[in-house]
Amino acid sequence: MAGALSGIKVLDLSRVLAGPWTGQLLADLGAEVIKVERPGSGDDTRHWSPPSLPDGTAAYYLAANRGKQSLTVDITQPAGQQIVRQLATECDVLLENYKVGGLKKYGLDYDSLQQLNPRLVYCSITGFGQDGPYAELPGYDYIVQGMSGLMSITGPADGEPHKVGVAVTDLFTGLYAANAVQAALLSRHHTGVGQYIDMALFDCALAMLSNVNMNWLVGGEVPPRLGNAHPNIVPYQVFKTGGDGHFILACGNDKQFRAVCEVLQLPQLADDARFASNPKRVQHRATLVPLLAEGFMARGRDEWLKLLDAAGVPCGPINTVAEAFADPQIRHRDMALQMTDSKGQNVPQVACPIKMSATPPQYLTPPPALGEHTDALLQHLGYDAVAIAQLRAAGTV
Repeated sequence: MAGALSGIKVLDLSRVLAGPWTGQLLADLGAEVIKVERPGSGDDTRHWSPPSLPDGTAAYYLAANRGKQSLTVDITQPAGQQIVRQLATECDVLLENYKVGGLKKYGLDYDSLQQLNPRLVYCSITGFGQDGPYAELPGYDYIVQGMSGLMSITGPADGEPHKVGVAVTDLFTGLYAANAVQAALLSRHHTGVGQYIDMALFDCALAMLSNVNMNWLVGGEVPPRLGNAHPNIVPYQVFKTGGDGHFILACGNDKQFRAVCEVLQLPQLADDARFASNPKRVQHRATLVPLLAEGFMARGRDEWLKLLDAAGVPCGPINTVAEAFADPQIRHRDMALQMTDSKGQNVPQVACPIKMSATPPQYLTPPPALGEHTDALLQHLGYDAVAIAQLRAAGTV
């Protein structure tokens, strides 16, 4: 069965996470993705271990490179630049995350390649975009989490700001970039020409603050750090229970709040004018939450989850990653994969979460070994065995 992007060819010159995440998603959806890496070392994340496979390939690299072919090319050499240009003439998409202007000196920038292939969709991913006062700065997820305001709303109210436990600004940007690439391909279908896409981690991180952004733009007050509480809904947070357990209560309306009070055997709270509506509960958060917190200490976590669920109140446990993978819903949705690489190693993978009825994601190949497809790709471009041997001797591939 062909994937949704079957027939689309992607040249992926990106490293680490945001760009590779984009490429992997396009590969899952059926595109052919060629990953260009430095000879000898490859993508930095190949070595970000432990943990790693028996051959030393880091788990980090395995997270974002499924479904790709690996071609090693030294783009600082004219012969290497020529290989990339040849590939760009037959590709639909090019992904790169070099510093602003970094590929221009090699003749691999958009303006240069667009002359060779006017249909090319060229997507650049940087920390701060191609223009503006920060354009020349390197982009690091951690720093962007801080600069975007994300860390200012993450962490305990009375403690220091916290980053999210995964590189979310890289991942946000990868998802936005994949959307932008597909939109550009659809536009090309109508116009016949490609275009340039400028993606910035900083832009994407700010955009993903969503309702918190709007709270600032509409209300004019700097959003506070609330720990596990919600800025606009009360009670909507983590509560500790007897036995030192914790759970999430996501009480989204007045009917659910009354149900919470009844489960806690505190019906008077639902009748209290200070807590009669969500705006009032937000206003009197500091009074209400301690009363609820005291009530939840009367039972253990699992008891409360059962009682609240029966009462129709949204709630849930706080799982470890191991518990999440063991969850029967995750198992039912087949979110864990096992693949086998060319060395016979078992390669665990997390499935693409997109479910499509006619063109579902495909998992044809595991993340490739460094340079695994170099010879085959060069042969496709017309290089014979002698020419390939010469390129290898020169360190070009």
